[in-house]
Amino acid sequence: MRLKGKVALVTGGSRGLGKVMSQVLASEGAYVIVNYAHQPEAAEQVVRDIQSRNGQAAACQADVTNESSVYQLIEQAEKLAGSSIDIVINNATGAQPTKSMAQSTWEDYLQQLNFSVKGPLYILQAVWPSMKEKGRGSIIHIGSEVIHNGPAHFAHYATAKSAMLGMTRSWAQELGQHGIRVNLLNPGFIPVERHEDVGEQAIEDYRQHVPMQRMGVPMDIAQAVLFLASDDSSFITGQSITVNGGNTFGI
Repeated sequence: MRLKGKVALVTGGSRGLGKVMSQVLASEGAYVIVNYAHQPEAAEQVVRDIQSRNGQAAACQADVTNESSVYQLIEQAEKLAGSSIDIVINNATGAQPTKSMAQSTWEDYLQQLNFSVKGPLYILQAVWPSMKEKGRGSIIHIGSEVIHNGPAHFAHYATAKSAMLGMTRSWAQELGQHGIRVNLLNPGFIPVERHEDVGEQAIEDYRQHVPMQRMGVPMDIAQAVLFLASDDSSFITGQSITVNGGNTFGI
């Protein structure tokens, strides 16, 4: 029970990686706030799954790219949990279409930056005063291996995820004196619900380039999140950790 007595917020926690993150954090004793934007049924199902295992969780709707919505989310979350937030997992994202440089617009870039930079900024500004008062906190950004391999026709997404790296390091420098840690976790390609249209051949082509010769699964990411959220990583901040079986290497 490494997170007993802690409150964790998982944005985009109703499905995919966020769902498994929520379940794993709750299994270690955290009261988990499962944030969702448009799928209350999915979020409530995650909460029921957690509660069926004697865990604690609640679903909270919010658009993390909207400042007033974020402050309402944090207020509601703290009332439900009965305590301020100790752990934030910035996992929410939007559509990720592939577009060539010629096809892309500034709005395409902004759409990705809204989730990767704007949302996390609003959330940090809402939670950091209470974290500072407690003298502890863990902020975990969910990035992507694209910051290392920069795939073609994906520059808008790769740019936004790369921005998370600089943001992570700068925040870590500023907030470390208050006991608040900030880290970036970069998953490789892990098929979840949003990838249901990806063909088997594309998945196999990716797998063949992974040194460990298997696809990652959501639990691989959730266990890394748990490590960064817990006191096991109490002296780790400002770091970029990639979980992809060695598919990419980078700083």
